Amino acid sequence: MKNVILTGFMGCGKTTVGIRLSYRLRRAMEDTDKLIEKEERRTISEIFRTDGEEYFRELETKCLKKLIRTSKNMIISVGGGLPLREENRALLKELGTVIYLRANAETIYERTKHDTSRPLLQGDDPQGKIRVLLAAREAVYESAADVVIDVNGKSFDMILDEIAAAVEKGDE
Repeated sequence: MKNVILTGFMGCGKTTVGIRLSYRLRRAMEDTDKLIEKEERRTISEIFRTDGEEYFRELETKCLKKLIRTSKNMIISVGGGLPLREENRALLKELGTVIYLRANAETIYERTKHDTSRPLLQGDDPQGKIRVLLAAREAVYESAADVVIDVNGKSFDMILDEIAAAVEKGDE
């Protein structure tokens, strides 16, 4: 059985779906953002503020390389910007089955509008930023994915059913 990697834009449900999927499939779960925060002993927001986005993206690549060496049969949730690097997209494929949780801008805004921990959404017009970033990233997410699951208007159980079916098919 391969690792299952959940990708998608911030607020699409990667972490929440990952936790629930880990219980359902009885697999351990990791979150690359949490691993990086633990390793760096500071939050993602602090890393962005003090060292910048490029440094953070390098940390994501290092994290993927470590997971390839150490992770088997896991659920892995990755940060929304992680697939932007071509190198990371190749590493994701090596790591396991990549599932893109696709959400539209309205769904993302509703889920993230009160969350102050997301550095890319701080400032004026977060809804506009979501639209611009999502438009720029959507093709990247799709190219990195083995499976695309639309999450708009679906319950977690519906999403989990679709992922479980895709994982079972991939493990055959």
